[in-house]
Amino acid sequence: MKYVDEFRDPEFARKLVQRINAEAAHFERPLGVYGDLRRSHPHDLPARFGAFAAENVQFIHGPGCPVCVIPMGRVDDALWLANQPDVIFDYFWGHDAGSGSQESLLQARARGCDVRFVYSPVGFPQDCQRKPG
Repeated sequence: MKYVDEFRDPEFARKLVQRINAEAAHFERPLGVYGDLRRSHPHDLPARFGAFAAENVQFIHGPGCPVCVIPMGRVDDALWLANQPDVIFDYFWGHDAGSGSQESLLQARARGCDVRFVYSPVGFPQDCQRKPG
């Protein structure tokens, strides 16, 4: 799979670190490399590559993906809406990982709430047209 298998290849990883180090050599200040990936991956970057990185390369935990950084209260609000009668709750695929204080959107869907995933906002009007009323 493109962009997955490459990162499992030790030779590819070694070349990537060498390239980062070569770029960092051109800067007087430290070069920050953001790790803005899902779940614990940002913490993996320094652990896996930090020992091989040049001294002026700093791995920085980025702001995080929307799933990882959304406040739990916002998910609870979404769950409240999803639990209302005659509501279709559309969400961008991937946000099922976000959990509220009691459950996730995926769990609400499993309980029978009309929770649907879409890949883009284009799907929202289509769902509204399908729902009578």
